[in-house]
Amino acid sequence: RTMKLRIGLLVTLIVVLVGCAASAPPGVGIWDVEMDTPAGAQAVVLTISENGTGSMAGAQGEQAISAIVLKGNAISFEANINAQGQSITLNFSGTVDGDALSGGFSTPFGELEVTGMRR
Repeated sequence: RTMKLRIGLLVTLIVVLVGCAASAPPGVGIWDVEMDTPAGAQAVVLTISENGTGSMAGAQGEQAISAIVLKGNAISFEANINAQGQSITLNFSGTVDGDALSGGFSTPFGELEVTGMRR
């Protein structure tokens, strides 16, 4: 009986440790963000997957994001968008703090501040 209890506790401990080790990076998730642009605030939904894929959806439609890097609480990626017939690459760099995301997009026209919350 004592042996069964020990084995049960050991299995539980292993499951907990594996679960902790396998947790997703802080940047993974669906984010409701707001970009401050020269045309005013723009609502955007960012989706960052654990497998390194993602998308950005807003008034301009939805497009894939690439070069996603999740390192600790830092997150970066790039998105190629069509802005009034012109192809522009947006480079995002930001930080996750719990369920909050802050950072900015570097663009050919300057920095666009971004703030948001995880869904």
